[in-house]
Amino acid sequence: MSPYKLVFGKACHLPVELEHKAYWSIKRLNLDFDAAGEKRLLQLNELEEFRSQSYENARLYKEKTKQWLFPGKLKSHWSGPFKITQIYPFGAMEMEDEKYGRKFKVNGQRIKHYFGGEVDCQQEAMPLHDG
Repeated sequence: MSPYKLVFGKACHLPVELEHKAYWSIKRLNLDFDAAGEKRLLQLNELEEFRSQSYENARLYKEKTKQWLFPGKLKSHWSGPFKITQIYPFGAMEMEDEKYGRKFKVNGQRIKHYFGGEVDCQQEAMPLHDG
């Protein structure tokens, strides 16, 4: 079984002169095709393991570099309950951070319900009038 067939699962068709040279070099270097096939499988497994470790190391490097370069910049501003203080036309809303008292405007379509912990819910009724 050729190394090409081990890797790709099908026979390799080369021009006659290349096929002869390839066969000659394989015959010269590896007389035992089964041992060569086993060695090739081991090399492929080692290559796959090396690739996996490289991917994991790159991911860890990116995480640590991001923390070092941007210590607080990439932290989410959306942590905790917010109180809607004012609703503007076209869906814009002004929200207040109850913990720090900061106010900021957001698109109303980005707001989600807060399901973490207990929140003091005060309900206000706002009558709608046709104008």
